Amino acid sequence: MKKRVTGIGGVFLKAEDPKATNEWYDKHLGIKSGQWGGTFIWRHAEDKEKRGYTAWSIFKNDTTYTNPSKKDAMINYRVEDLEALLKVLKEEGVEVVGEMESFEYGKFGWIMDPNGYKIELWEPFDGPYEEMLNEDDVNRMS
Repeated sequence: MKKRVTGIGGVFLKAEDPKATNEWYDKHLGIKSGQWGGTFIWRHAEDKEKRGYTAWSIFKNDTTYTNPSKKDAMINYRVEDLEALLKVLKEEGVEVVGEMESFEYGKFGWIMDPNGYKIELWEPFDGPYEEMLNEDDVNRMS
């Protein structure tokens, strides 16, 4: 099997007031974000011409997106072959949550870690994802 995780795809936090929380992160840490969060752009180590993306988003405390987890955070990992990885993880006894979903910008699957965190796995299609970006919400990494 190819590499399982190839990078961090996103960091998702819960907050009572996502707008105020985003403003705090912008003011004090310089992290820009909009309605759907922000995106960090970086270059692949193996191919400096290829860009990668890491999402940053604050959800309202009552979001159901992170269910069944009761935790206040969720991490998204970039993976190479989501379908094969989910199969292997299931065989290894890892709890798979829901069904894999496909979108124009990638495939998504979810698992639970041993501490009750829901983990999102993303096989990205970077081209379509890049076309969706709002430049005001982009955080460029050097």
